[in-house]
Order: sequence, then C-alpha cells, then structure tokens
Amino acid sequence: MTYCVGMLLDKGLVLMSDTRTNSGVDNISTFRKMFHWAVPGERIIAIMTAGNLATTQSVVSQIEERSKAPAERHNSLLEAETMYQAATMVGALLRDTIAASDKQNGEEAGSGTFTASVIVAGQIKGGAPRLFLIYPEGNFIEASFDTPFFQIGETKYGRPILIRGYDRDMSFEDAVKLLMVSFDSTIKANLSVGLPLDLLVIENDGFAPTHQRRITAADTYYQAVSAGWSEALKNAFHSLPDYSFFNT
Repeated sequence: MTYCVGMLLDKGLVLMSDTRTNSGVDNISTFRKMFHWAVPGERIIAIMTAGNLATTQSVVSQIEERSKAPAERHNSLLEAETMYQAATMVGALLRDTIAASDKQNGEEAGSGTFTASVIVAGQIKGGAPRLFLIYPEGNFIEASFDTPFFQIGETKYGRPILIRGYDRDMSFEDAVKLLMVSFDSTIKANLSVGLPLDLLVIENDGFAPTHQRRITAADTYYQAVSAGWSEALKNAFHSLPDYSFFNT
C-alpha cells in the first residue's frame, strides 16, 4: 500500500508521497512513487503512483522513454499542449499497461491484480496549474476548489486532517505542515505506509520545482511536528468536558 496527496492552492500545487512498498510484514521495500519532468520556463508535470508496483514502474518507464523519444515520433509527455492532454496520455498508458498485464498473466480484465491509480499535477505555459486523479480504467477527474486535493492509496487515516485544516489561500509552508500531520497520522495507523516521504512544491508560473526534498525519520522538523501533534491531541482531549454517569 502507499499514501500520496496532491493539493491545489491559490499559490500553486503541493505534492507528497511515501515510499513504502510491502508484500507482507517480512518483505518491506522502499521505492520512489513521485516523479516529475520539467522544461524550464515552459512546463512542469509531476505524477504520483499507487497500486501494483510492476504496473506503476512500467507506466513511469514508458513516460521516461517517450520524454526522450525522437521529435518526429510526437508522443512525448513534454509535447502535450495542455495538462488535460497530459492526463489523457497518462490515463491511456495506465489503462493499456493494466490490460496487457492481465492478458500476459492470464487474469480476467479488471480483476484488480495489476491495478493502479495515478495523480497527475503540473502546469503548461498558457494554462493554470491543474491536478488530476486517474483511475485504473484510464478515465480521470480534475481537482477544483470544491474538491481541492486528491489522495491515493491508504487514504482514510489522513483525510480528516486535510478536510479540517485545508484553506485555499494558505501558504506553501502551512500546506507542507498540514500534509506532514496527515502523513504522520497515517503512518502511525498503518504499517503499509512509511518514511521516507517525498515532497514537491510547484508555484504558479514557476515551471520548475519551487521546493523539493526527501523527509527521513531523522528529519528534525518532521519529528517536531509528530511529537507536537500527539501532545496537542492529548491536551485537546483532556480539555473536553468530563463525562458523568450521573449527570446526563
């Protein structure tokens, strides 16, 4: 399992993903699930993946190959004229990869064995920053300020934090802090999500990473957020009115 979040703000986009992949409690590995491609001054496109590792690695590898393909082939993600076209391309790759894996391994189409989902985010010059959630079937939906963030993977533990804390005009720094709380809550509740975390911030019309880093267990800021959130929850609990068996 995994946990990835893409968030749309007035200022741009903030993305965070974990790196844990496991097939049982005794087989835990670390794999990057966030990737981005940029043409400075012209575009930046990022994806995050969740689901079957072979499927997602195949999709990423195909995007890498197409981004380096000869210009005459005209199939590079970096040649898409809009983010909608980029999302359509990634959706088609995901759908075809899943179908090919099902066929090759004798699985029924749509069996779920090789399923995966993808978040696509970025901006192409002439358009606004956009955020898409792509389903295994290749279709997708787009974020708006009514639905300003997408999650894939193990979503339920971190979602309440995002719903309560999100504000479209919040700073990038506050958005990162909010995501760290969401991820810390998920990591504590589910062993299939784990550090290190990958972070990418994309500012409007920047067309390059505004900020990116890998957050490890030794990161002092992450440790402070984790400890501070735990203490704040305890203090909030103890500040609530006491329950009485006799006065109801």
